[in-house]
Amino acid sequence: MHTNTHFIRYVGGSLVAALAVVLFIGCRSGKDQPRSSAPAPATTASAPAAPSNPTPGMIRIRAGDTASFTDASGNVWLADQGFADGNTILRAGDLKIENTKDPGLYRAERYSMTAFSYPLPNGKYTVKLHFAETFDGITGPGQRVFSFNVEGREFKDFDIWVKAGGPQRAYIETVPVDITDGKLDVKFTPKVENPEINGIEIIPVAGRDHK
Repeated sequence: MHTNTHFIRYVGGSLVAALAVVLFIGCRSGKDQPRSSAPAPATTASAPAAPSNPTPGMIRIRAGDTASFTDASGNVWLADQGFADGNTILRAGDLKIENTKDPGLYRAERYSMTAFSYPLPNGKYTVKLHFAETFDGITGPGQRVFSFNVEGREFKDFDIWVKAGGPQRAYIETVPVDITDGKLDVKFTPKVENPEINGIEIIPVAGRDHK
């Protein structure tokens, strides 16, 4: 019995000593460990900006290219479509085009076409036709002359060189139209060389209901 008492005291004392050592080491470890900074708040990736389209129903078409085009303002232009016939060509990607923030728009063109048509709700629109003379075979005024008719409004003997003030310069012809038959029609008639065009914008007039 005496021996058992001594053994219990010995074991109990050893356990107390062991616990003291563990607590001491734990305290020292806690002091030596650098304080961790608070976790950074989670960030949410912002969604990409949507293409600019200030007027519902606006249509932009880049003539002469099978790919869409995004301009400097973030507007997306549809690939070439709506033309009855003609040919297309892409110019060099570094071709300089003046008088525009979007030279890339004018580095593609459709030429030798006779008509363009696009389905639209009836209503009032502003149509913008984009042109630039980029053919190096045209070296002066009078060498490409054609006429076009936008919903009955005639533009005779149209010369891009004259209108733009020279080659590789952007020019936009703005035409107000009133659609009554469910589609926009543009007709082209050659006189000297072939008609050409680089882009078409169709903009609904604000404040007018389209049916």
